[in-house]
Amino acid sequence: MKKAAKAKRDPDMLAEYDFSQGVRGKYAQRYSEGTNIVVLSPDVAEYFPDSEAVNAALRALVEIARKSTKKAVT
Repeated sequence: MKKAAKAKRDPDMLAEYDFSQGVRGKYAQRYSEGTNIVVLSPDVAEYFPDSEAVNAALRALVEIARKSTKKAVT
């Protein structure tokens, strides 16, 4: 019988970490349902210091779009 190959040891992992009983992807579905991550390009991110600033800008854009759509329809 062949011996199992030893996995490379990650230098950032301490010896006391024990993942032998871990389940891969246990919370993956729950996490994906509860998050909506959007990554901004660096040039765009310069203008937005935090998520509130991004949300405020997008809400303003949505309001402008609604108003222009209503004018175009009527």
